[in-house]
Amino acid sequence: MNKEMERNLGEQPIAQLMARHGLKPHDLVVASPGPMTHKMVSRACKGRRLTPNAQYKILHALNAAAGNVYTRHDLFTY
Repeated sequence: MNKEMERNLGEQPIAQLMARHGLKPHDLVVASPGPMTHKMVSRACKGRRLTPNAQYKILHALNAAAGNVYTRHDLFTY
């Protein structure tokens, strides 16, 4: 009865936001206040389902790198 959850959700809005600000995954890794990997950023952009903790790490790094204030719902559609 355990239905498999869809993991690949297509390109996420974070990819467009990073392009708009001219940011690469490395920029987010450098701007992150906590530990983050390039793989986490890549998975976020491609639409791979991330844990809420990983989503907030990405969110804080993007806000720091872009100098804007985004919410988690601005970055992810799930």
